[in-house]
Amino acid sequence: MANQQRTPARGATPAQARRVTAAVIDALAALVCGLAAGAAAGVKVVDGVVELRPQSPTVLGAALGAAIGLSFVNHVLLTLAARASLGKLLTGLRVVRTPDGGRPRLFRLIGRWLFGFYWMVVFVPIHLATDSDVEQQDSVGLRMVRRVTRS
Repeated sequence: MANQQRTPARGATPAQARRVTAAVIDALAALVCGLAAGAAAGVKVVDGVVELRPQSPTVLGAALGAAIGLSFVNHVLLTLAARASLGKLLTGLRVVRTPDGGRPRLFRLIGRWLFGFYWMVVFVPIHLATDSDVEQQDSVGLRMVRRVTRS
């Protein structure tokens, strides 16, 4: 019995507050990156004078592209490397495969990232409109667990 390790798949399910905090941190990181890219794309220097053009389609494209790009890097590539996105690292969470608690694979992480957009577009407005108590669900055979710290 002493040699048996507790697998992360059976680990403690994180509180909803941790999940939401991690999601907010991840969303703010993507938003700030998108705003910075949009601001950089909207600046034009003419004869030494800085001109701002926030209505330019280039600004929206740069902002949207940077936000989506950072989201992909954060939720897919960083999670592939570290088992957690920036928000999850800061809140003590990680992503594991549901059946065995192993490392998530690339295509499942991409599916999870795409499901996050679906969740945001479909379920968040319904939740806000009806004031329901629906909680975010894990998807595509991956789930979040609290990181186990070894002492």
